Amino acid sequence: MSARPTPVAAVQTRAHDRADFAERWPALLARIAAAAESGARLVVVPEGTVPAYVIGSAPVDPLELEAAAQDVIAVASSTGATIVYGGARAGEHGLANSAYVVTPDGIAGYADKCFLWHFDRRWFTAGDALAPVDTPAGRLGVFICADGRIPTIAAALVARGAEILVVPTAWVTSGRDPHALENLQADLMIPVRARENGVPLVAANKVGVEARSVAYCGKSQIVAADGSVIALAPQDAETILRGTVAVGGSLLAHDPVLPPPRVTRGDGPPLPATLRIAIAADHDPRLHELATTADADIVIDPHTLPASADVAAVDDEAVVDPRALVAPRLDGVRLFVWRASIDARWVVPFARTRAAELRAYLVAFDSPRRRTFAVDPDGNIVCGTFGAFEIAAFGFERARTDAWRVAPATDVREALVRIGNLTTVAAT
Repeated sequence: MSARPTPVAAVQTRAHDRADFAERWPALLARIAAAAESGARLVVVPEGTVPAYVIGSAPVDPLELEAAAQDVIAVASSTGATIVYGGARAGEHGLANSAYVVTPDGIAGYADKCFLWHFDRRWFTAGDALAPVDTPAGRLGVFICADGRIPTIAAALVARGAEILVVPTAWVTSGRDPHALENLQADLMIPVRARENGVPLVAANKVGVEARSVAYCGKSQIVAADGSVIALAPQDAETILRGTVAVGGSLLAHDPVLPPPRVTRGDGPPLPATLRIAIAADHDPRLHELATTADADIVIDPHTLPASADVAAVDDEAVVDPRALVAPRLDGVRLFVWRASIDARWVVPFARTRAAELRAYLVAFDSPRRRTFAVDPDGNIVCGTFGAFEIAAFGFERARTDAWRVAPATDVREALVRIGNLTTVAAT
């Protein structure tokens, strides 16, 4: 099926406390309606819009949830738009942090958050299904906020026919620099999710502060299937973000029946607890001598890898496929070495995303640009060569690759395993 130009919108809202929902809802509904009335065929609204993200311990009123759903159904019916909004939902196994998928004919389906983040677990049960939702705007692959940190969630949705990824989110920020609010997904991962799956993506986030303790970074996005950002919202203002994307089959179409690309794992003893690793752009004995002078324990260059089962060599095909590095990482690989030759614009985003989402170190040899750099398990570039600076070094700490928890009660390894089990069951 050929791609269809489809107008879309992301409604970036200002955060509200749960106690203020009834007062805020008419204005929120008006913003949703304005986006739909402007011609958008798909409208995306943030996670936890109804009644809020921080819902606390008081029971959620099902009548309030139902009334909000009926209001959104009325907007969809009058405008012909498909609307995806985040809200609490009474599911089979308890309260779910859910995305409601609303069409002119009513609620077409739901997507429940699978990877609960931090205090999500206090109120919600994790979702246990990954299935696209058919709508007039196309087959939607819907996932919520932290689900975007798990590469196999979006990949599974696209493998099952999703034509566009839809992300109601509540991207939080530490506020480390109030003039440049940071969030790893907003700043790095979201364009990679579109690019690696070959489908467009729409993400809607909040701005402001909720419950005096949760700050949001804005940066709602509309991203094309090639990963280029069509529209990006500011970090501090309510807005309706608009754009047109091509909705159809994946540009890449990773075949879910075929195994992911091969990863070449080393053979040898584990890496030490700490290690000073030098990286050199070329296989040059003189650079190895200089590394020794600089107290490096080992040198990695395009032709020299440590003889350890902790290390794996990967190529472009493996790095770009969101499935390929997951199993080796779960099996104990702690350092990936990538000989990169893809488009220069994507080498750093893919390297940082893979390291951060898998809690591993990654060394990239970008040979066409004569650039070598290393990324730590938080997705930070820790060293790199440039020009006449032909060898650099970083500290490898084994313990950091054992630190799968990225927030309280938020364990990436557990999520990767759980999603792997979900996709395996669905495929059988």
